[in-house]
Amino acid sequence: MSFRDLRNFTEMMRALGYPRLVSMENFRTPNFGLVAEILIWLVKSYEPQMDLPSDVETESDRVFFIKAVAQFMATKAHIRLNTKRLYQAEGYAVKELLKISSVLYNAMKTKELSGQEAGQEESSRFKFDLGSRVSELKEARRLASEITAKGASLYDLLGEEAELRERRAAAIARPLEINETEKALRAAIKEVQGSVENSKEMLGNVASDEVSLEGKIEKKRQDLERNRKRLQTLQSVRPSFMDEYDRMEVDLQKLYETYVEKFRNLSFLEAQLDDYHRLEQDRLEEAENTLRTIQLNYERRRGS
Repeated sequence: MSFRDLRNFTEMMRALGYPRLVSMENFRTPNFGLVAEILIWLVKSYEPQMDLPSDVETESDRVFFIKAVAQFMATKAHIRLNTKRLYQAEGYAVKELLKISSVLYNAMKTKELSGQEAGQEESSRFKFDLGSRVSELKEARRLASEITAKGASLYDLLGEEAELRERRAAAIARPLEINETEKALRAAIKEVQGSVENSKEMLGNVASDEVSLEGKIEKKRQDLERNRKRLQTLQSVRPSFMDEYDRMEVDLQKLYETYVEKFRNLSFLEAQLDDYHRLEQDRLEEAENTLRTIQLNYERRRGS
């Protein structure tokens, strides 16, 4: 275990959003509980539908858990894990955990980079699908699992080739019976004739539907042309009230100008009146202060 690997792993887990704080001191001594928790979280991040055993109390449960995780990552993500190091659950297990976290971290960085490029392209009036990289990753994962399944199926079929070869050779060596062959050919011909009749019937229905649709389209076209001519006629005719409307619009414009002028004058006069009231209030307050001062002076002289 190197200090750089441990530091990179803690930083990646923090960037991926792992809810628990992982420090460098957690892997000084064996800590299988923490390793199992991190493995479950990483597998769930990679495949949320994956169901892993959570009981790791006994030795057999831990072995089964490690094998399940290693098999899943090998088949789904093509990541080969060292099960012995994972079982030790100490510093050397960080290298194996780093293999999984680096894949998820690179995928997250790729998604963020694609999102930044999408924002730049949108600002320049170009469209870009933000989930294109994620969809490509999902498609690649699906193809990888499909290839693995196909390979396993092919391996099983090749294992049965020895028995099937003998059966195939016996079937080829068996002499053909004319009656069975003729019966099979007649059944095939009958099936083909039935398929041809069905196809002809479908073609006849398509022709009748085509004639009906053409009639409906022609009717709609005539209605559209009739409505277009009516619209042109209505647009060319000037209503009788338009002259009165033009005169009223001119009068309204004049009334509006008069209203604006009077409103401006009224606002000015109200502002002048407010200024006058404010000056009168200041004068009254000044007079009251003067009277109060004179009264105080008088009371002092009288008291002395």
